[in-house]
Amino acid sequence: MKDLIARLEIRWSDEWGASLVEYTLLVTLIAIAALLAITFFGATLAGEYSDISSAVASATG
Repeated sequence: MKDLIARLEIRWSDEWGASLVEYTLLVTLIAIAALLAITFFGATLAGEYSDISSAVASATG
């Protein structure tokens, strides 16, 4: 039992776990920001790409 407690204390005091949590939070925040940007600008960009596609199609023939 003491061995298990000692291993858990080492694991909890290890900074690798803290770094992992920080990177996970960072990636999550970036993903949320990307999803919000796509949601907010999605319709506008879809219209712009549609206009560009139509212009290219009519220019090529």
